Amino acid sequence: MSELHAVTGAFGYSGRYIAHRLLSAGYQVLTLTNARPAADPFNGQVRVCPLDFTRPESLKDSLRGVRVLYNTYWVRFNHRWFTHAEAVRNTKRLFDCAKEAGVERIVHVSITNPSLSSPLEYFRGKAELEAALSRCGLSYAILRPTVLFGKEDILINNIAWVLRHFPIFGLFGDGQYRLQPIYVDDLAAVAVQQGAARDNEIVEAIGPETFTFRELVGAIGRIIGRRRVLVSVPPILGYVVGRALGPLLGDVVITRDEIRGLMAGLLYVAAPAAGSTALTDWAQVHRDTLGRRYASELARRRPRAA
Repeated sequence: MSELHAVTGAFGYSGRYIAHRLLSAGYQVLTLTNARPAADPFNGQVRVCPLDFTRPESLKDSLRGVRVLYNTYWVRFNHRWFTHAEAVRNTKRLFDCAKEAGVERIVHVSITNPSLSSPLEYFRGKAELEAALSRCGLSYAILRPTVLFGKEDILINNIAWVLRHFPIFGLFGDGQYRLQPIYVDDLAAVAVQQGAARDNEIVEAIGPETFTFRELVGAIGRIIGRRRVLVSVPPILGYVVGRALGPLLGDVVITRDEIRGLMAGLLYVAAPAAGSTALTDWAQVHRDTLGRRYASELARRRPRAA
């Protein structure tokens, strides 16, 4: 019988790609999740278990017999439905449950440039979880992606959406801060590769192209046929505009911490590329659909919060 591997959030974004990769590799797969779509993308091949952090015994029971756990669980920003502090506590509990259940290895999705001393809660929380994982005594791999892109992504899609709907695009400051987007299926391939390994590893999961933010927006505009005037604006003005759009779109468009992290260059790292798919090539293939609809973070989270 093939090995059993577990993925948090296999009906979500990166977790879905990891689960598909695992099934293609011949593994048995279960998911820990609180979101179940009407149409099963796995045709019943993935066993579904609740991701209930208030019931650690249930989590341990679900994880018994699992060799590798792939953790994609996290939250993008603080909200009345969820917080970074809560996500840190929950993930530590998940690590403990995995160890007690006999899981052999954890592949954990983090972020580039995490730091325990970061003033940004997102990056500080990710660093705290990396430290907790390194202390838990299990074999592990930590993947540090920057921005993910793919059919279900939010950032790249919503940049294209703004370019399609507005005659100008406001850049926070000069737009010269860098980022290295990675295709979500490339990240999934790295995750499955690391799941089959044994050594403790930290992988800078970046794509093959490096852009300044100004270059990224310009490239997307050219590809979708919406060349716009790119205007530098004070970060606070960009935040205020995003906050004003939020209620109209039913979403949190951007946060102060996301702007600070982007402008501080935290989505860039000097390392070899882990992915091979170029964003510009992918966007060219999907140029007719990219940005046609706004992608809402809260719309994705709402069923789970309910």
